[in-house]
Parts: sequence; C-alpha cells; structure tokens
Amino acid sequence: MSEIASKGQLRMSFVRWALVTVPAIVFLGFVSGQMANSGYANQWFVALNRPDIVPPGWVFGAVWTTLYILMGLSLAMILYARGAQGRGRALSLFALQLAFNLAWSPLFFALHQVSMALVLIVIILLLTIATTFAFATIRKAAAWLLVPYMVWLSFATILNYQIDRLNPDAETLVPSAANTQIQL
Repeated sequence: MSEIASKGQLRMSFVRWALVTVPAIVFLGFVSGQMANSGYANQWFVALNRPDIVPPGWVFGAVWTTLYILMGLSLAMILYARGAQGRGRALSLFALQLAFNLAWSPLFFALHQVSMALVLIVIILLLTIATTFAFATIRKAAAWLLVPYMVWLSFATILNYQIDRLNPDAETLVPSAANTQIQL
C-alpha cells in the first residue's frame, strides 16, 4: 500500500475541519455584530445620513452569513493541507484579517468611530488580498472562495467612506447609552 490515507479518509478530514471552521466563523461574526448592535436596530446608525447605495438590512445578514460560510470552507481547505509550504503564513494572515473583521462592527456601530472604521476596513481588505494570494499557493479553490469577500469588502469600504463623508460629526450624532449623563 503506497498511500498513507485513502481519498475517502482525506475527504473526511476536510469535512471534519469544515464542521469546525464554518460554524465557528459564522458564530464569531454573529457575536461581533450582536455585541456592537449592528444594523438598522442601532438608533445611531438610523440617525446617520446614509448614501443611496446602502442596501436594506436583510441584505447585510444574508451576505455576511454567506461570506462567513465561504471563509470557513476556505480556511478548512488550508487547515486540511498539512505540510504545505507557506501554510503557517497563510493561516496567520487569515487569523489577522478575521480578528480585524470582527473588530470592525464594534468600532463602527458601538464606538461610532466612522473614520477609524474606514482605516480598519482598508487594512482588512489589504490583509484579505494578501491572504488570498497566500491561500492560492496552497489551494487555488481556497483562494477563489475569498473572492466574494474581497468584492463585498470593496463595496463596504465605499459605503464606509461615503458615510464618513456625509457625517463628519458621526461620533457625536447620538450619544451611546454608556456615555449618557444627566446635565444639571
């Protein structure tokens, strides 16, 4: 027998990784959004001047769920590629872009830091591009799964920029509940 594992065993290894990575990334994205009170339920966001290209609220939930699933599958492919050259670097880039991704909603929706969120989303986009190239050297399919994420990040960057431009006073537009004080 010349093979260490059969094709079926290898396929099951990928499935086991995906059964961990997909729910984990979807869950982390959900928690980040919930902790930040992201979306149209956020009174501060509703009070902002928003560009006409802002989609309805349900689009964000559907898109991010899909993107997190694709990201989880992409990550599972790289985790499954044990021994691949550049795997450690690729996983580090992925982890860094994911950590920054999860920080964006709290920065934007909870802390109302629109300009800083714009800087952060540009960094996320650049890290995702680097991650995609790193993944491509290991598994081309893993890289292709990140392409919709890069497209959405590009669109989200434009939205963030336009919101920043339309709301120069966004940080003080509506005080957050944590900063509310009674003035005598």
